[in-house]
Amino acid sequence: MMRPDDSNTDDIAQKLAEIAREAGRILLGMERALIEHRIKDDGSPTTAADLAAEEQIIRRLGETWPDIPVVAEETSSTAHPADAFFLVDPLDGTKDFINGTGEYSVNIALVRGGRPVAAAVAAPALGFIWIAGEKARMSRIPEERDGAFEWRDVKVRPAPEKDLIALVSRRHGDQATEDCLSALSIGTRRMTSSALKFCLIATGEADVYVRCGATMEWDTAAGDHILTRAGGSVVGPGGIPLTYGHEDRGYLNGPFAALGDVALAPRLDLPAAAA
Repeated sequence: MMRPDDSNTDDIAQKLAEIAREAGRILLGMERALIEHRIKDDGSPTTAADLAAEEQIIRRLGETWPDIPVVAEETSSTAHPADAFFLVDPLDGTKDFINGTGEYSVNIALVRGGRPVAAAVAAPALGFIWIAGEKARMSRIPEERDGAFEWRDVKVRPAPEKDLIALVSRRHGDQATEDCLSALSIGTRRMTSSALKFCLIATGEADVYVRCGATMEWDTAAGDHILTRAGGSVVGPGGIPLTYGHEDRGYLNGPFAALGDVALAPRLDLPAAAA
């Protein structure tokens, strides 16, 4: 049994990678099946795969860290955050899962003192996984069930003076986001779904992702930490890093920008979060 208060966060991240890989196998096994889905109260879809993957993740986290609460998307109303807690999205990008694009992910983050300290983001259909404790790293997901990961360090790229690459959500555009992006010299807009956007910026494949519409803490915490440890940042209005564990607002994020080069932050004017 590991203790998140005294263990090396890189070791914790590797354990989260194993758990995320297991959940990813569940999703892959159900992806091509005829999947019934229902619409949740917030209008977003959920499937039996979300529920099966979440149940597996919560069980495995509980085996390793039985005293640490887990706030997960499908069961968020049944757990409460503490100084240390896990944030879990078992299937980030459910519409992409249903539509077969492959651009969905498993997100797991350990949060301590309001900020993530270890995280894993797995993209099972694409065959990649990213983690971060102190270091941000990525690996192909081995085809063998117990195959070893081959980690390599990842790092953001300096922002070019012009022709920035912006990642935009496939289904969540809004005028406030467009207004923020207009302050930057965007050369390419690349549509990408789920927490993969944070990971692509962390590996130097893109420069910025701005989101002014609604997101949840389990959507962003794992990707936030991976990008931050790769040398980037995820900031809200005023350039302040996001914090996590806001049960009082239903774990809703405000507007934010994910940046590969922190020097871009002063050029963005994110709108204030709604009261």
